[in-house]
Amino acid sequence: MALDWIKATDDPTAPEYIEIAFGEGDDSDNVYLRTNTEPDNIVTTTRTKWDAFVLGVKAGEFDHFVGL
Repeated sequence: MALDWIKATDDPTAPEYIEIAFGEGDDSDNVYLRTNTEPDNIVTTTRTKWDAFVLGVKAGEFDHFVGL
């Protein structure tokens, strides 16, 4: 399965960043995450969990992790 990886940054000089890909077809409920420095180490989650995470980030629920 070929995934369409999307960089989670618009900084072309960023040395390290996260990439995300969304499954398609029968795999449409899956979301895949990896870093550009370890592209073979892929974390898989569901679209429902991903959406909840994104809403939590937008709501500031993870702000206490910034700067750790």
